[in-house]
Amino acid sequence: MGRIEGEIVIARPVDEVFDYAADQRNEPDYNPRMARSDKVTSGPVGPGTVFRAEVRSLGRTAPMRIECTDCQRPALLATVTSMRQAEFRVTLTFNPVPAGTRMRWSEQVRLKGGLRPLTPLATWLGRRQEQAIWTSMKRQLESGRGSQAPGKATG
Repeated sequence: MGRIEGEIVIARPVDEVFDYAADQRNEPDYNPRMARSDKVTSGPVGPGTVFRAEVRSLGRTAPMRIECTDCQRPALLATVTSMRQAEFRVTLTFNPVPAGTRMRWSEQVRLKGGLRPLTPLATWLGRRQEQAIWTSMKRQLESGRGSQAPGKATG
C-alpha cells in the first residue's frame, strides 16, 4: 500500500474550501482528468453520500465510486474511492490560518491484482497528480470561479 500526503494554503474561508472540496460534483472544474461526477444519494454531503464518477486514463474513461465515510464540517472529510484496478482512502483536514485555509491530504493507495507491484510508481505519480489537482482547486477558489458549489456539505 502506498501513502500520499501533502498540504496547501488556500486564501478562502475554511467553510468555503470545505464545502467546495466535499462536493465531488465540483471536481471536473479543477481536475482535468475527471470526466464527470454525479451525486447518486439524496441529501447533503455526509457519511454515506455516494458519487459516481469517470476519470480519464490512458485515452479512455474508467468508472469510479466515491463514498464519504466521515464528514465533520468544516474540519475533516474522509472518502473511499473504488475502481476496478485500485482503491483510494483519502482524508482531508481543513484548518483556518491567517492566510485562509490550510488543507492537508493523506491518501492510502491500494492497487489490485496484477497491478500491485506498480504501487511505488503509482504512489510517485499520485503525489504529483494530487499536488496539481489541489493547486488547480486553489486557483479556482481564489479566482472566485469555485465559490458557487452545487451543494453545502454538512456533518
